Amino acid sequence: MNELTIRDETPDDVDAIFALTEAAFRDSGLPGQRTEQYVITGLRAAGALTISLVAEEAGRIVGHIAFSPAAISDGTTGWHTLGPVSVLPEGQGQGVGSALIRQGLDRLRALGAKGSVLVGHPGYYPRFGFVHRDDLGYEGIPPQVVFALSFDGHYPAGVVTDHPAFHEAGQS
Repeated sequence: MNELTIRDETPDDVDAIFALTEAAFRDSGLPGQRTEQYVITGLRAAGALTISLVAEEAGRIVGHIAFSPAAISDGTTGWHTLGPVSVLPEGQGQGVGSALIRQGLDRLRALGAKGSVLVGHPGYYPRFGFVHRDDLGYEGIPPQVVFALSFDGHYPAGVVTDHPAFHEAGQS
């Protein structure tokens, strides 16, 4: 792997982020229609990207991560959804996604966020400190794929709702 640079997205990166996200999820084996690239577009259009980072290698964008505000039914504020996180297929398994996640979480902490929540693979996210909580979840999502990471040791309890862009993706 060449030297990897993690930086904020710029307007010039929008098309590359869309293409790499589509490519990253195209053959993922995940169920359902893949709309992650439209989620990012919707979050950006709504001004709901708290953090949007790209991983650049040799002048080429090879990865992207997004964080956006999450609502929790117990009224807890300051939590953010991690995702989507995307890495070009040929770069997967080389630490690009891990670098994006670590940098993104560091930036969230620096912003004063309370924590992050996500839907993801049970074998991947615990390495970053994410835990499964029986009292925190999404409606209609299997609980074993919901994870949270508190920055202050306090976890909310209730139903998580992501920004509407997650549900409107690909409907236009």
